[in-house]
Amino acid sequence: MSRIILASASPRRRELMAQACIPCEIIPAQGDGECRRDTPGEYAMALAGNKAKEILEKTEGPAVIIGADTIVVYGEGDRIGADCRILGKPADRGQACEMLHALQGHRHRVITGVVIYTRGEDGDVKEESFFETTRVIVDPMTDAEIDEYVLSGEADDKAGAYGIQGCFGRYISGIAGDYYNVVGLPIAQMYHRLKRNGALV
Repeated sequence: MSRIILASASPRRRELMAQACIPCEIIPAQGDGECRRDTPGEYAMALAGNKAKEILEKTEGPAVIIGADTIVVYGEGDRIGADCRILGKPADRGQACEMLHALQGHRHRVITGVVIYTRGEDGDVKEESFFETTRVIVDPMTDAEIDEYVLSGEADDKAGAYGIQGCFGRYISGIAGDYYNVVGLPIAQMYHRLKRNGALV
């Protein structure tokens, strides 16, 4: 089995890797860097790529390095713009309230971009990237419900200002796609890709 490194500080992603029985090391990455892209999927993969590349450059020897980043997309457009907005992590609780006011009563997309660098014994590096999309329906919420949720602290540091695995689940009336993708990592697709490239042998 290859040395697998997850370039993330997210406890949710760490738990998902453990749940999928994929042993890995955790080396947190900042993921800073240029990531302007035209489409949400490309944007999410660029964010993930920044994380993976940072850890690739900080480590040596054979390894499989995984970078992942999850975004929430409001609007049905295919290209980032007025009808396709990226909702990242809220800067403060006021912004979290704004995000939830936009999402409540509507359907949105959750996209996780993943970049996998495989560095062999000879130092050669192969790159594989993909993204997973899940559609989520949020029931209408009252102002009081939004305020209560944001004040609970659960919205802090979460893309789109919510976590599906927490008490916000009571406002979600349906999803189409991979549930674990909304939590933060599409573990089924991750497993099959790691298996295919020999990382889990």
